[in-house]
Amino acid sequence: MNIEGYSYGKKEVPKSPVTLEELERLKQSASLTEEDLRHLKTAGDILEGQTDAVIDTWRGIIGSLPHLAYYFVGPDEKPDNEYKAKVKERFKQWVLDVCRRPLDQSWLDYQHEIGLRHTHQKKNRTDDATTPPHIPLRYILAFTAVVNDTIKPFLSRKGHSADAVEGMHRAWCKMVLLHVTLWSRAYVVETDW
Repeated sequence: MNIEGYSYGKKEVPKSPVTLEELERLKQSASLTEEDLRHLKTAGDILEGQTDAVIDTWRGIIGSLPHLAYYFVGPDEKPDNEYKAKVKERFKQWVLDVCRRPLDQSWLDYQHEIGLRHTHQKKNRTDDATTPPHIPLRYILAFTAVVNDTIKPFLSRKGHSADAVEGMHRAWCKMVLLHVTLWSRAYVVETDW
């Protein structure tokens, strides 16, 4: 896989300040189970050919809200389409990573990297972009509702039972919340996290 700026498992990704023991406690707090992980693998198979449409759905919502679209705009106050295209490819991979990646040290490290890439610390550096340099945490947290709500129709497109779709959706929501929780670490000092 050759996605520009996708550095999952690479040496340049710094180690997360969150430990594997803390990750275990977070998994327990989110009630993420082995059954959820099985549901996520099925969800990954279902979403495999739909990631463009998933991201287009999210981007449509972002684009309709000026306060969110702002973070994809260059200094000329026009959308930075090159930046958007690069981010989209990584975002498509993220959808599959939510479903398929093992929750190990590499995964934990990359979640912190994603968090950093939304903050003053690393936003725009990966793509040498000039869009606004920081996305406030409040928008990351609030948009999680959209990410979780809009995925369900995509999960139901391959003929699985309503119970199976519900199980996949529940697992997706838990996992996305776990991701966003880990991203939030880049925004706050250790004593507050």
